[in-house]
Amino acid sequence: MTNRPAGGPEAAEAAAEPRWLTDEEQGTWQAYLHASTLLEDYLDRQLQRDAGMPHVYYGLLVQLSEAPRQRMRMTELAQQAKITRSRLSHAVARLEKNGWVRREECPSDKRGQLAVLTDEGFAMLRASAPGHVAAVRAAIFDRLTPEQARRFGDMCRTIATGLEPAGADLPWLR
Repeated sequence: MTNRPAGGPEAAEAAAEPRWLTDEEQGTWQAYLHASTLLEDYLDRQLQRDAGMPHVYYGLLVQLSEAPRQRMRMTELAQQAKITRSRLSHAVARLEKNGWVRREECPSDKRGQLAVLTDEGFAMLRASAPGHVAAVRAAIFDRLTPEQARRFGDMCRTIATGLEPAGADLPWLR
């Protein structure tokens, strides 16, 4: 619930009154929720159909493809992907089963593990990237003017920065 609940003024005064969203803010919030849910579903369905993997797995392959020597510590990969270590472990196990990623011991820390993009994983990423970028372009950038796209990026970076303060309970720390 993000806007004022139904009830008389007495009920509202009885509790500490939060800063309820205005009608315009509520409309913006609902539009964001609607768009973000539809976008994630759209990208997930495109990747499932064309590559047989969910969007989060594609993102992991991208992160590994851009890492030095196409390998990354599991904890760093969880941070880059913005997911819990448990979810990452499950995802990497599925990617290993497909032959797209393998795990290696970390040479500098025997407790750590590296996720390594395999040649098969890189080939899958290369084959699925054109369809994915076309889906992203169709869903977002073809619908916005260049100025809207720039402002949208600025707004997303501002929101993300505000949600990552020092000491925050972030997924990759869990």
